[in-house]
Amino acid sequence: MFSQATLGLTCALITVLSWAAAFPLIGVALSGLDPLPLAAVRFALAACPAVIWLAIKRPEMPKLVDLARLGLGSALGISIYNWLLNTGQQTVSPGAASFIINTLPIWTAMLATVFLRDRFGIGAWIATALSFSGVVLIAVGQPGPMRFGNGSSLILLASMLSATYFVLVRGVIARYGPATCTCWTLITGALWLTPWLPDGMAQISVASVSVISAVLFLGLVSASLGYATWSIAIGHFGPASAANFLYLVPPIAVALAWTLSGIAPDILTLIGGMVAITGVVMLRISMARLARKATV
Repeated sequence: MFSQATLGLTCALITVLSWAAAFPLIGVALSGLDPLPLAAVRFALAACPAVIWLAIKRPEMPKLVDLARLGLGSALGISIYNWLLNTGQQTVSPGAASFIINTLPIWTAMLATVFLRDRFGIGAWIATALSFSGVVLIAVGQPGPMRFGNGSSLILLASMLSATYFVLVRGVIARYGPATCTCWTLITGALWLTPWLPDGMAQISVASVSVISAVLFLGLVSASLGYATWSIAIGHFGPASAANFLYLVPPIAVALAWTLSGIAPDILTLIGGMVAITGVVMLRISMARLARKATV
């Protein structure tokens, strides 16, 4: 029997591994499916366990206004996010994509400052500038010119949209819990993507075994299981402490991409990634100091 501490740690590590594996496996899946059909099939799969969980647990039904916020959040944080990420990964390496996406805490903190009146001090602005300079270094190392609409900028926009989702639903999660909100997010995200599901089913029906396996993993493990274990990890460690585990995602994604696909990271990706993550760590330290001062 797992102790609560062991269960929390195990769930956090399962989340990290499943989310890190998503980046190289998106590259595999894109060899057989287009970006939007891939997202549609992936989240149709992920929504199935979510529906079953809601049917068994029967948690409190969110109020209409809260369900609308979850629906809007899923449109941004699931549907458009995955379209941008999948499109961006057609030209950006898995490791570089994972480093760019992991700037999410930066954008979440900035949006929370604007819309939720959170405090954002000088240290946080320095951390933001540092993290963004790391993203620029990563972008320089990717194929194609540095301009809006290239792979790196699309993935950066995806990270910003994911941050928008967390700011939108922060109050809703506090009311209904992360597990319930995750299920509704996966379900509504899948519904937004249904127009592209027929194309996705047609493309996967003629795809190779490796592509089908990648899509199944992305839907049932990275999305469904990953979000479920993340809810448990948040419940044990709390959101702030659990988020520290996400620093492990980029280096593991780089290692998995190198192992599974032979995609070795270039030097600019590694340097830019370390700079970007350093900025994120500095941000978390700065925000924690501000929070402590606010409670004194």
